[in-house]
Amino acid sequence: MKSIKVKTILAFLITAILPLLIFANVSVNALFTDGMVIQRDAVVPIWGWADSNEIITIETSWGASAKVITNLEGNWRADIKTPEAGGPHQITVRSKNKIVINNVLSGDVWLCTGQSNMDFAMSKFVNNAREAQYQPLVEYIRNEVATAKDDWIRHIEVPQTTSLFKKQLNFEDTWRSVNPEDIGKITATGYFFAKELRKHVNVPIGLLECSWGGTRVQPWISEEAYLVDKNLKDYFEASRSETKAKIDIMDAEGYVDKAYEKALAKWNKKGQKGKKPKPEKHPTQDMQLPATLHNGMISSILPYRIKGAIWYQGESNAVFNPEEYEYYLTAMINNWRADWQQGNFPFYYAQLASCKRANEEADAGWAVVNDHLRRTLKVPNTGMAVLHDIGEAKDIHPHNKMDAGKRLAFWALKNDYNINIDAVSGPLYKAYSINGNKIIVTFSEAESGLMVANKHLLDDAVMVNQPIGAFEIQDINGDWKPATAKITNGNSIEVWSDTVSKPVNVRYAWTGTPVNANLYNKAGLPAAVFTTEN
Repeated sequence: MKSIKVKTILAFLITAILPLLIFANVSVNALFTDGMVIQRDAVVPIWGWADSNEIITIETSWGASAKVITNLEGNWRADIKTPEAGGPHQITVRSKNKIVINNVLSGDVWLCTGQSNMDFAMSKFVNNAREAQYQPLVEYIRNEVATAKDDWIRHIEVPQTTSLFKKQLNFEDTWRSVNPEDIGKITATGYFFAKELRKHVNVPIGLLECSWGGTRVQPWISEEAYLVDKNLKDYFEASRSETKAKIDIMDAEGYVDKAYEKALAKWNKKGQKGKKPKPEKHPTQDMQLPATLHNGMISSILPYRIKGAIWYQGESNAVFNPEEYEYYLTAMINNWRADWQQGNFPFYYAQLASCKRANEEADAGWAVVNDHLRRTLKVPNTGMAVLHDIGEAKDIHPHNKMDAGKRLAFWALKNDYNINIDAVSGPLYKAYSINGNKIIVTFSEAESGLMVANKHLLDDAVMVNQPIGAFEIQDINGDWKPATAKITNGNSIEVWSDTVSKPVNVRYAWTGTPVNANLYNKAGLPAAVFTTEN
C-alpha cells in the first residue's frame, strides 16, 4: 500500500514539474539553427521563448553579445550586430540550458515567395518536358542537380500552413546547402536567382522560402492590413462572415456533406472511373481565404532580417478578379514592408511566362495580371522580370527557371550590389501619343535601342529581319485589330492598322500565348506585356 502511495506521489510530481522544466528551457525560432544565413553588416533580431522573467544571454564567435529578460509570456528578443560577409561562425544562446548554433554564414537573405513557379523545387523539373522542344532544358537541370555544389547558397522552407485566426510563431525545417543530395529540395527560381548573384558577388546567399502552389495574392496579406483599408476591409469582413457561417454548419453535430456523398455515389455507380470526388474543404484548411497564409507562414518568420524579396505569383489571380490585382499586390508589398520594419526593402517579381489557357476568360485574365504587374512598378524599389518569351504552351510551370532567376537577379545586381548591368529589364511602356492613324509608343529600359529578335531556349536573343508582332490597335468602337509596328528611333515605335483610321489605344502580347512577341531591347531582354487602356 505504501509503495502504491509513493508511486502516486512521484507520478504527480513528475506530471506537475516536468512541463515547468521543459518550458524553462530556452528555445529559438527554427531559423536560428545550424547552417543558417544571417543578414550581414546589420543589426538583426534573434528571438525565442523561455520561462517568464528569465535572463537570456547571446554570445557570438565574432564578438557581439547581448543579454535580455523574457517578458511575462516568456517571449524574448535580442538585437545583435552581424559581421561582414563570410563564416562559418557560431552563436550561443544560454539560460537554464545552452543552445549552440554552428556553421553560421553572414550573408544576404532573400525571401522567396509566391505560388508554384516559386514553390516548385529543382526535383520537379527533372521529369521529361511535355513538348520535345523543351527537353534540352530538362537535361540542363538534371546536370545541375547532379553536379551543383556551393556551400554559400543555403535554403530553408516554411511548411505550407493555413491559419484562419491565429498567427503561427514558429515552424519546422532545417537549413540546407547546394549539393547533389539537397539541391532537389530547393526552389528552382530561387536557386538560379542565387546562382546568378554568386557569379558576381562573393557573398553567402540565404534563400528563405515561403510559397504555396495555386495560391492567390489575397491570403498573403495580413488581417491588420485588410482592416485599415476601406476597400480591403469590406472584402475581408464579407469573407470572414461567410467563412464563420460555413464553419458553424460543418462543425454542427450530424453534419453530412450531401454534395460530396451524391458525387461519390455517382462515381461509384460509373465504376469509379475518372477522378474520385473530394469532400468540401473545411474553411480552416482553405489556403485561399484572406490572411490565412500571412497567419500561417509569414508570421512565423517575422521579423527575421532580410536583404529583400522575390515574388513569382499571379497565375491563380488570372481567374480571380484579375482587374484588382495591382491593388492587392501593392497592399501586400506595403503590408510586408510595415511588418519587417526595414523600410522599402527591394521587392522584385516576375511577369507570367506564356502558357495556353483553358478559355478566353482565363486567357484575358492572364494578360490583365501581367499588365497589373507592370503597373505595380510605380511602388518604390520594385523591379520586374519579363518572362513571356520563355514559357511553354502546354506547361504552366516552364522549365526555363534559369533565365527567370537570372532576370530577377539583374535588378538586385544593379540596385543592391552596384554591379554594372547592361539592362535590368526589357522595354517598359512609358507613354503614347496619337498622330493621325498612328500611335507613337515610347519605352523606358531601351537606352541601348530597340530590336526585333528571337530567343531559343537558353541562348541569348538574336536580332532578326522580321516584322514586329503581337501589337493590336483599338478603334473608337472599342474593338481591337491586329496592327503593324515599326521602330522609329532608339526608344520608340509607330503602331497602326490599315483598318483603323482613328486609333484610341494600343496593347502588346495581350494573350496567354503571344505569337511573334519579338520586340526586345538591344541588351537582349523582351518588352513587357502592356496596354494603354485604363
